[in-house]
Amino acid sequence: MRRNRLGALLPLVALLGATGCDVYYNTIPSPDDALHLVPWFDAMIKQPTVYPYQRADVPRYTVAGSVPITGGEADWSAEWTVLNTTTADKLVNPIKDRGATPVGDSLFHTYCSVCHGQMGAGNGKVGVQLGAPSLLTDRAKAFSDGYLYSIIRYGRGVMPKYGDKVHLIEKRWEIVNYVRQLQSGGAAAATAAPGGTN
Repeated sequence: MRRNRLGALLPLVALLGATGCDVYYNTIPSPDDALHLVPWFDAMIKQPTVYPYQRADVPRYTVAGSVPITGGEADWSAEWTVLNTTTADKLVNPIKDRGATPVGDSLFHTYCSVCHGQMGAGNGKVGVQLGAPSLLTDRAKAFSDGYLYSIIRYGRGVMPKYGDKVHLIEKRWEIVNYVRQLQSGGAAAATAAPGGTN
């Protein structure tokens, strides 16, 4: 009796073995094919490409008088590009009194030290080629925090803007604070302390 059942199942197993994969892959529709049935949810395969900023009628900046819903800050780039530093000099560093720990050191070394050097002396590998200024001069020390912040956000001279790379406002201020620590010698002392030498 057991042998008869096995003999009856053997042709079925052989049939499934011969055609099972073909049936599964060729006859049963794939779930991926179902995505194409809904035009607005087709996994972007047939979606038209849109380049909004290639058109002249699409504004590139926030419309004047609009209110940001996710925070943000005003745009003083037009003023900044004509060397008017009024708004920049009025900016108040909101994290100035956070203590002596150099919080912005990793950001400074990621974005700034290539030109301004590890300690801000203007001797970075790229900075020597471009003539990057030292951040340790009396002139640089006299800049307001807002002026340094504006340079980071919008750039100036050969320095490109970094506001599009350092997105968070607080992180830009951390870089300003680290530059101030470099100028006072505090960051150098903090860097040298753990390892013993610098």
